[in-house]
Amino acid sequence: MQQIDRQHTVNEAEAGQRLDQLVAGLWNDFSRSRLALWIKSGEITLNDRVVKPKQTVALDDRVVLQATITAHDDRIEPQSMALDVLFEDDALLVINKPAGLVVHPGSGNRDGTLVNALLAYDSTLQALPRAGLVHRLDKDTSGCLMIAKTFESYQRLVAMLKDREIKRSYQAVVWGHVISGGTVDQPMGRHPTDRRKQVVRADGRRAVTHYRLDRHLAGSTLLKVDLDTGRTHQIRVHLAHIGYPILGDSVYGRRGSPKGLTESQRQAWQAFPRQALHAAALSCPHPILADSSVEVSATMPADMAGLVAVLAMNTTADSDH
Repeated sequence: MQQIDRQHTVNEAEAGQRLDQLVAGLWNDFSRSRLALWIKSGEITLNDRVVKPKQTVALDDRVVLQATITAHDDRIEPQSMALDVLFEDDALLVINKPAGLVVHPGSGNRDGTLVNALLAYDSTLQALPRAGLVHRLDKDTSGCLMIAKTFESYQRLVAMLKDREIKRSYQAVVWGHVISGGTVDQPMGRHPTDRRKQVVRADGRRAVTHYRLDRHLAGSTLLKVDLDTGRTHQIRVHLAHIGYPILGDSVYGRRGSPKGLTESQRQAWQAFPRQALHAAALSCPHPILADSSVEVSATMPADMAGLVAVLAMNTTADSDH
């Protein structure tokens, strides 16, 4: 059982937001659905009053969260599953998440998720928010994922993430030949009509993505990507925004394949079943041990490495970008 006690005074930039939207940004270590339930149950109050989630907040309003998380709060069943552990000590666990594995249980995905597997791996994670998960990866993105094992390390890692002390590096295969590296500094928010998608929008939250050239491939480029912020679908949205969508991205990408590929390259391109995105490395100060750091890397998975190998066979092929 864990007692949660937090409070916040609404500032000028936050005034006018809905309460549920405000707390989702403030306390994003909890799911939106859980925060909404806490508002409805009175465990989140506005100026000591129980209000509806859509209530608008004003300057200097006082928001208070007082709740208790029990071991069966979300009734998620532990399910044994093999985990590729990259690092583990008493405070921290880092795994190599395979592509295709959903991280959090949700509508239509109550079973077979990473959280189910984590609870079977270590039952004490049940008492932590999000089973200790500090950040997330999309279902079809592979690679390094960090899990706190104690509440103290969880709090410190969440703070480190907010302060940009956790460095995350990715590998991505994108359409077209990228000439040089750069930075995308464009705010992001939900799509105005499709709630499943994110878009670049002026009234969104700040999002910063850095990309560097790794190597040119047939019709494509292998990029190294680093994040300053961690918005939902950030890399996928930002790279598509600048005209270099990730190969295989069914939501933000393109259909078909570029011109100039060999037949084997075209077949490999069109058969690749997911976005070609891999969380290759992660580093941060250790959340508990002073003067210690954690540096972890995950080898590019076989499906993506095979794709890169095929596309590297003819690097003189021209992109249609």
